[in-house]
Amino acid sequence: MSTLRFKTTINCGGCIKAVTPALNHEVGANNWQVDTANPDKILTVNSAQATTAQILAAVEQAGFEISPLS
Repeated sequence: MSTLRFKTTINCGGCIKAVTPALNHEVGANNWQVDTANPDKILTVNSAQATTAQILAAVEQAGFEISPLS
């Protein structure tokens, strides 16, 4: 299983609710979390199958900005 981290514009509970269906579909429930207290709103994904491209597309389609962290 790999851990991927992203900077996002997901900044509140409503935003998390909006992106939940897309992320649950791509990586599965309980395999991701957003640290809304962090200024960069870090999305952390733990998945053996999801690619960076899939996660970027899912979050962007939900209406948020996202960029990978190295």
